[in-house]
Amino acid sequence: MDTPWKMLVSPEKDREYLALLSYLPLNRYSQIPLFMRYSMGIMKQIAGSPGAIGYSMRAKLLSRRFWTLSVWENSAALMEFVSKAPHSESMKAMAPFMGHTKFTQWKVVGSALPLPWDEAIRRMS
Repeated sequence: MDTPWKMLVSPEKDREYLALLSYLPLNRYSQIPLFMRYSMGIMKQIAGSPGAIGYSMRAKLLSRRFWTLSVWENSAALMEFVSKAPHSESMKAMAPFMGHTKFTQWKVVGSALPLPWDEAIRRMS
């Protein structure tokens, strides 16, 4: 299941932005509720984060695999978001329950938003 793309600001059509795809596999089914609770807090955080353009999340509950897809004005805005709570606290709390995570970044122009999930997943492969 995918959350609908949430556009936080209208992107400039010709401007270049930073896209981030994260792959977040869980080791245990029992940690799904905690992961989802943290995810809700992080979605609230991103909605109020300077430099955030938009985001979505993909959840494959039966296989315990999750992806996040977000677009940022630049890497500084992304790193500012990552370093603050609740994101920073969530990473620490969930680390023992995570499998091998992966992250992929690329440049995208505003006219390409919202990003299609299939294209984003191909970039990670």
